[in-house]
Amino acid sequence: MTRVAMLGTGIMGAAMARNLLRGGHPVAVWNRTAARAEPLAADGAAVAGSPAEAVDGADVVITMLKDGETALAVMDEASPSLRRGQVWAQMGTVGLGSLGRLAAFAAERGLTFVDAPVQGTKQPAEQGKLVILAAGPQDARGALAPVFDTVGARTLWLDENGAGGAGTRLKLAAVSYAISLTSVVAESVALAKGLGLDPALLGEVLTGGPLDSVYLQTKMKAMVEGDFEPSFAVRNAETNTRLIHEAAESAKIRVDVNDAAGERFRRAIEQGHGDEDMAATYHASFPA
Repeated sequence: MTRVAMLGTGIMGAAMARNLLRGGHPVAVWNRTAARAEPLAADGAAVAGSPAEAVDGADVVITMLKDGETALAVMDEASPSLRRGQVWAQMGTVGLGSLGRLAAFAAERGLTFVDAPVQGTKQPAEQGKLVILAAGPQDARGALAPVFDTVGARTLWLDENGAGGAGTRLKLAAVSYAISLTSVVAESVALAKGLGLDPALLGEVLTGGPLDSVYLQTKMKAMVEGDFEPSFAVRNAETNTRLIHEAAESAKIRVDVNDAAGERFRRAIEQGHGDEDMAATYHASFPA
């Protein structure tokens, strides 16, 4: 079994840690807000008091943190216990701007750096059905295979250079689709309501037709029923729109729909919906 340190036990990290524990892997967990990590003790995790304690003796270190700056700061705190040859799988969405510094940190300390963000939200994470978008050297893949096979339905190995960020680049393209589609659905549901219709009628029009999808049904149902339990929070989605914009700007690509989605998310945050699921962008269609 692979000894894993999970740094970051939010919605995604906690679900991944539980799957690793069920798969028989020893897992040490750490989270800045300790109360988010402590419930994992009941699943068999060793709850660490610091990042350094969590990574001590680990074969694989996973960071599942909100952004690149946080990942870098946490790994710096872990430095006293990091050892040359450890595999570091960066599995959060950190953006291209941070990736070079993360890879440089790994190189300075002799860590094997793998850029491996995941496609999927709360439910796929809980089910172990994430898609892992990985870039890293061949010699890390053996150590990571049992880990990735436990938390994901499949792994796409894209490149042998983790510092090149192929995983992050593909993740940004994929999450741009999800974010933009959520905003489009929100506007359509809100428009139906604003025009005096039962928003559920929109589902009757789209269900079973060429525009139907599981994603459409999930987000539309949440909006119609007002169920915004977070799977991927508005606040995180807004952060992602900025990372996507920065990446697109560096590539001289315009992402108008993404940028408009970002404005909607910021309005929803101002209205107090930042910690709800990104389907709560629905509220941004109405006056505060």
